[in-house]
Amino acid sequence: MAGSRADAHCGEAGVKNAKRKGNRNERRSMRLLELAGYRCTHSAASLGEWDVIGIGKTDFVLCQVKSNRPPGTLERRILEEFPAPANTKKLLHIWHDRAREPVVVEL
Repeated sequence: MAGSRADAHCGEAGVKNAKRKGNRNERRSMRLLELAGYRCTHSAASLGEWDVIGIGKTDFVLCQVKSNRPPGTLERRILEEFPAPANTKKLLHIWHDRAREPVVVEL
């Protein structure tokens, strides 16, 4: 039944699973950047514009991680216009289900 307690429980489970998937994909992106030589940290609860921040010997990486879809038009514009030093790469990692690597877009 719509609006039943069971529906509410499934909704909560769906949100928890989406957050779990997002956290897993953020960790996967961090591992890739670390293998490329960056020291990384991630934004707890994704409250900022960027999910992962990487610091290299000569440059920085700001990375937004998405699962199965790119960001919307407004979110993408905010990321593109985010003020950053000239030696900063702004990356978008889009992880599709069961993919071994993300689709990487440089903004």
